[in-house]
Amino acid sequence: MAEAADFQGTSPSPARRWLRRTGALLAGAPLLAGLLQLPLSPSSYAAESSAPAEVTGSRTVGVSLNSLSPSVPSDGDTLTVSGRVVNKGKQAVTDAFVGLRVGPKLEGRSAIDDASKSNPYTGTEAGGKYVAKFAKLAPGVPQTFSISVPVDKLNLGADGVYQLGVTLTGRTAAAPYDQILGIERTFLPWQPEPADKKTRTTYLWPLISGSHMTAETGSNEQQTPLFKDDDDLAAEISPGGRLEQLLSLGKDLDITWVVDPDLLASVDAMTRSYRVQVNGSSTTTTAGTHQAVAKQWLNELEKAVQGEEVVALPFADPDLASLAHNGTSVTGSLSHLKDATTVAGTTVKSILHVTPDTDYAWPVNGAIDPSIVKVATSAGADTVLSRSDSLEETGALPYTPSAARPIGGGTTAVVTDARLSTAFQGDMTVAGNSTLAVQRFLAQSLMLTRQAPDKQRSVVVAPQRMPTASQAQTMAQALTALEDGNWSQSADLSAATKAEPDAGATTRIPSASAYPSSLRRQALPQSAFEQIEGTQKKLDSFQVILSDKSRVVTPFGRAMDRAMSTSWRGRSAEAATYRNGVEQYLVGLTEGVGLIEKSDAKLSGRSATIPVTVQNNLVQDVDHLVLRLTSTQPSRLSIGDGSYQERPVAVSGGHSQSVKFTTNAHANGRAEVVAQLFTKDGQAYGPEVTFDVKVTEITATVMLVIAGGVLLLVLAGFRMYTQRKREAARQATQEAENGPGDDETEHAPADDAEAGADAGNGREKTSAAESGAHDPEHPSDPSPDTAPEITDPSGTGERVDR
Repeated sequence: MAEAADFQGTSPSPARRWLRRTGALLAGAPLLAGLLQLPLSPSSYAAESSAPAEVTGSRTVGVSLNSLSPSVPSDGDTLTVSGRVVNKGKQAVTDAFVGLRVGPKLEGRSAIDDASKSNPYTGTEAGGKYVAKFAKLAPGVPQTFSISVPVDKLNLGADGVYQLGVTLTGRTAAAPYDQILGIERTFLPWQPEPADKKTRTTYLWPLISGSHMTAETGSNEQQTPLFKDDDDLAAEISPGGRLEQLLSLGKDLDITWVVDPDLLASVDAMTRSYRVQVNGSSTTTTAGTHQAVAKQWLNELEKAVQGEEVVALPFADPDLASLAHNGTSVTGSLSHLKDATTVAGTTVKSILHVTPDTDYAWPVNGAIDPSIVKVATSAGADTVLSRSDSLEETGALPYTPSAARPIGGGTTAVVTDARLSTAFQGDMTVAGNSTLAVQRFLAQSLMLTRQAPDKQRSVVVAPQRMPTASQAQTMAQALTALEDGNWSQSADLSAATKAEPDAGATTRIPSASAYPSSLRRQALPQSAFEQIEGTQKKLDSFQVILSDKSRVVTPFGRAMDRAMSTSWRGRSAEAATYRNGVEQYLVGLTEGVGLIEKSDAKLSGRSATIPVTVQNNLVQDVDHLVLRLTSTQPSRLSIGDGSYQERPVAVSGGHSQSVKFTTNAHANGRAEVVAQLFTKDGQAYGPEVTFDVKVTEITATVMLVIAGGVLLLVLAGFRMYTQRKREAARQATQEAENGPGDDETEHAPADDAEAGADAGNGREKTSAAESGAHDPEHPSDPSPDTAPEITDPSGTGERVDR
């Protein structure tokens, strides 16, 4: 905030106040110009046109106020009231005129409430020339009026709040005499001189929206975000939009900014490349086109908050009441709140370059009970923003106490004023509604000060979380008028929190049974928190295998924060759709890493190698996985040396890897084999793959056949041996009978040597044959269907088409 005029945290200098008032009035000028031409509302117009027969007396003519200026008059001012009248009866009204009547000064805030509910028209009329005359009011035909009256003609007395009536007096054929046929009443705050003890007023200015981003991001290095919609958010931040109006009006007011970091993160994401779902489909997307308006809004906001007080809610504004009532029984739910609080400060600081205050918790409508306070403070907040219709006063004090008070356990409750906080919740596009809301707000503010004029107090105003553009404009008009008043000065929320509490103020937290049933019906159900926690467990299991966890953990963590947002109240079907989308996308990612289905195999030998393929369809590498292959019948087929074998797995992004296991057959038949991935902490990852291995081991019959063949080979060799021996003996006998000559005799030793050599060779061959006949033969096993055993490590795999 700007430097204080009286003390730290209070209103700025008169010069700056004048500049801010001028800016706010200029920003609201288009609304005011439009309001002067707007009808009351479609329902009011229909009522005016229908002219029901039973409309009589002061309800015969409808009177509405389009403007009242100045909202806070002072000595020497001229009060101008503009509006419209319409005859709702069936008879014409003649000799009609609109005048102003000032009622008695009201005493107490409840008197304003009572006057708002009734329709009195007593009081002194400022007649004479200060009237607007109509010769005739035809049924159903609206006509406008404007009356300007010097304030000194209104006969205002002591400082305080006066009821102001705008009446139409006229005649009908059935009643041809002057009578009040229509009236609208409002309030006129009168404080021409500065109050001795001004009330320090803190106005919270919320910048909060719904959830727009999904958990899905692009596969590129920048992780291009995907929005479920961008038109709604773009409309809000575009000129004339809700958030644009809150920004352009708020920068000229003395307020405390209250921001949801998710809104900042979403708009910041829109300043760069992003994509948008088409008809809610993640598979069909289109490029986002609102970068320019997002940059402009963020730049303007960054300038506006410099040097100002900024309060950051936990990321995505989690529903504290729903969490307290339906989420605490779900393990892990509170950890999401703590994460949302932790990331809030860093998000605001990185985008707006200011350090926000994260010590405040704001339950919906300020409604609290013991469980809400416990949950609200569990994430580190030490101040709870409640409301006076929840933490109600017991009547011990004759005035509205200061907002802050201790409620035990080191926790401070800042009790916002219910009357002021709910002043602008109606349809402010209707001119009459806006004018009446401003005057009622100012009247309640002055009456609060007049309750104890010698005691300075701090009041905090917390409007609805997401004001419309017209509501924001009406709020700005009221705050500008309040700064012109002589009874209030602006203060930061931190100053109000530190203010001395009133000794008699209520500090007892209401019971759970006192929590409004209407709010309880809108809360997120327990099943929502169970689904969020189920998604978190899937994320925990998934992230341990990732080489770059932040690409997944961060977007899904923020998406689960959004799933707990207060903005889902009253939108249960949309909330469920969002949660389902987050969970389904995560499941799709986890299924990108898994085992490829395998057909049945045949093992036709004693041992073989079975390959199992692991596929990674992610863009990043996965590691810290273990593949286990288990035989359900290890007595028939063992894996390695036992019933199962494990292999570590690491697969590059977009690839697959074949992991090989050695198997040994022990008996014939089918053996069921189960392949399952596990994380290194022993948690099963993904579905298992089951297939059968048919074992066809060597049988006894086959062994007999082989033995018979060996025997035949031995017998054949023995027969060859005996035949050769007989042939050698026959040749020797024949040579002896022929009688060799000299030459033959001379060469006999050589022939004998040759014969001996032949005989020797015959014995060597026979010996070799015998040796071969007695050695067992090992014919090759038939080629198995599975790959032969390979001792080399598994390959890196092949690229997978994506």
